[in-house]
Amino acid sequence: VKPMTPRCSVPKAVPVGKSASLHCHENEGFPKSTYSWYRNSEPLSPDSKSSSKSHNSSYTLNPATGTLVFHAVHKGDTGRYSCIATNDAGFAKCEEQEMEV
Repeated sequence: VKPMTPRCSVPKAVPVGKSASLHCHENEGFPKSTYSWYRNSEPLSPDSKSSSKSHNSSYTLNPATGTLVFHAVHKGDTGRYSCIATNDAGFAKCEEQEMEV
């Protein structure tokens, strides 16, 4: 069963240095969906250490739960975030939401 459009929650504004949690979830898809996050249409690597684009970002992305946690945000984390839920039957994307730091 193809995933339905996931529900995404993105904080509107986060003070520099604070942590931020972004959530993405849908429960129609079977088999269970895995989740990937995008900032300004660029995919966020599941591992912040290996991604050149987010070299000053420290975040944890859990593809199984759809949770993206920034441990300490900085100005570079500002942007439009969206999430895609994917399974064997297809994928669905939530609307982009702005997060300001």
